[in-house]
Amino acid sequence: QPKYLGIKLHDGEATKTGNIIVRQRGTKFIPGKGVRIGSDDTIYAVTNGIVKFTTTKKVRYDGTRRLVKIVNVVST
Repeated sequence: QPKYLGIKLHDGEATKTGNIIVRQRGTKFIPGKGVRIGSDDTIYAVTNGIVKFTTTKKVRYDGTRRLVKIVNVVST
């Protein structure tokens, strides 16, 4: 049975409150400003605006770093 995972709204697209941006298993993408994460790791918008994806380095508890992708919704 297919689960239809992946990115539903891409960088620069307009979104409304409640729209699903990413369906995922685990936290491949982490939520930023204007978005929340559901119990099944789905990232959805809580404000109206434009979707923006950014990449940054996150420091883990043991001091190692990893690249993370952050999803934001920027108000227009």
